[in-house]
Amino acid sequence: MADKDNQFMRKMSSKHLVTLSLGGVIGTGIFLSSGYLIQEAGAIGTIIAYVVGGFLATLVMMCLGELSVYHPNTASLHLYASKYIHPSLGFTVAWLYWLAWTVALGSQFITMGVCLQKWFPQTPIWVWCAVFSVLILLLNMLDIKIFSVSEFWMSLTKIVALGIFIILGAMAITGLLPSHASSAPLFTNLVSNGVFPHGVGAVFIVLLSANFAFSGTEGSL
Repeated sequence: MADKDNQFMRKMSSKHLVTLSLGGVIGTGIFLSSGYLIQEAGAIGTIIAYVVGGFLATLVMMCLGELSVYHPNTASLHLYASKYIHPSLGFTVAWLYWLAWTVALGSQFITMGVCLQKWFPQTPIWVWCAVFSVLILLLNMLDIKIFSVSEFWMSLTKIVALGIFIILGAMAITGLLPSHASSAPLFTNLVSNGVFPHGVGAVFIVLLSANFAFSGTEGSL
């Protein structure tokens, strides 16, 4: 019985894992908080912040990937910090990881409530937060197959939506999308207010928000 309890339940296919990792990176911050980043650091500074965040996320995932292959387990990633560094560090990592996702879920619930108020202006934001909280709780409590299928479709929706936004943005830049501009703006808006409108220091200020947008990639492990 003990050996059976310690075995992995391989009920998620590779397509579920791939879409889960991709969908985990595409959070509400990319759709809503990117405007704040551009306002603070400018377009060039925002691109730099996201490139640095993506590079750091790649390094972390490469390390976690090697650790998970060498020492597969059913626990969370804090186990590696406890085993290979010190139990106190593993304790700290576990609670920081819990805090990060608590803040992330809360911010995403509020963001979805703000977006839905456009269509349902009479509904308070806290009602949407409660609805989404119950929905997420149920999906995590039910069978893993239901969780994997729901995550697959929700992640796929975010991936498709981001792809559509990129296509529409490219059309707007090249002038293929009808607008009030007399000519295609191309890439002039990247430096319309200067390369770093608030100085280079603003890039370091928005690095935290950019890095936060990459949280969720570890979910594929």
